[in-house]
Amino acid sequence: MANSVQTALDHEAAEVTGASAAPGVEHAGTEHAEPMLLGFAPPVAVVSTSMIVLLAILVWKGVPKLIATGLDTKIAEIKAQLAEAKTLRAEAEALRKEYADKIAGAEHDAAEMLDHARHEAQAIIAKAETDVAEVIVRRERMAQDKIGAAELAAVTQLRAQAAAAAAAAAKGLIASNHSATADKALVDQAIAGI
Repeated sequence: MANSVQTALDHEAAEVTGASAAPGVEHAGTEHAEPMLLGFAPPVAVVSTSMIVLLAILVWKGVPKLIATGLDTKIAEIKAQLAEAKTLRAEAEALRKEYADKIAGAEHDAAEMLDHARHEAQAIIAKAETDVAEVIVRRERMAQDKIGAAELAAVTQLRAQAAAAAAAAAKGLIASNHSATADKALVDQAIAGI
């Protein structure tokens, strides 16, 4: 075994210097001797053994239990956060529904108010038209009454003027046609008729 280690060392030294390792020693191509730990264990065995020892120490100290506990705690936190998120989502959905209902109610109320305002406006317009028609009829009646009163006053005034004119004309006729002797005959005739 010592020979193979020596040959490997010579071979490496020859590669570095570019010379042949030893006279009469042939190069075996790319074959190298595998290093050994303390001359009996290859590095793969050492690494495997140290990993097994490390894992055993970790199991002995309870590291998997700590990791599982940490993961369980983290899972519990995530579940709590998910439950809180579900609760918040449900509350948000309830608020959204409530506000949607309020908006729909407000739109319905606004439509009802608008319809009510239209009906009131139509009622006011109808009442105003009725009132205007009544005022027009009343004014026409008042105008006709004034015209009738004016006609009556004019007729009365004309009658009074005609009566005054007739009385003046009769007075003039009587004064011109009657004398004292004619009056005496009329008075005698009136007394005789009694």
